Amino acid sequence: MEFYQIVKVPALDVKQLQNCLSISRLPDYCQSIHSVISAQNNQGEIYCLWGQFNIRYDIIKYGVRFSLLNCPHALAWSITYNAPLNELIIHCTIDKKDEDIDFIESIHQFINDWKIGLSKALL
Repeated sequence: MEFYQIVKVPALDVKQLQNCLSISRLPDYCQSIHSVISAQNNQGEIYCLWGQFNIRYDIIKYGVRFSLLNCPHALAWSITYNAPLNELIIHCTIDKKDEDIDFIESIHQFINDWKIGLSKALL
C-alpha cells in the first residue's frame, strides 16, 4: 500500500534538506517518532508509535528515504522535493495491499505528523 502527503514550501536546497533529515533529528520533525535510541552513520534505532525499530537512512535523488529494517510490514518512507511545484512529497509504503484498518489509520497519522512537522520547520 502507498500513502502520500504534500507540503507546499518555498524554494529550498535539497542538500540542506538531506542534512536536516538525519536519524538523530527525526523526533524534531515527526511527533510519531518519540525518541532516537541510537544513530550512527546511516543506521540507528528509534522508538515510535509502533514500537522499537532498527532504521536506515539513505540519500536519494531529490531527498531522503527511511526504512524500518525489522518491521514486519517493510514500512519505508521518503521525503522528496519537487522543485517546479515547490512541494515536499511524503511517500510511505508497506508490503501488503490489504491491512488492518487500525494500522492503516496509524500510518495516516504518521505521515500527517510528518506533514505538520515539516510545515512548521520549513515555513
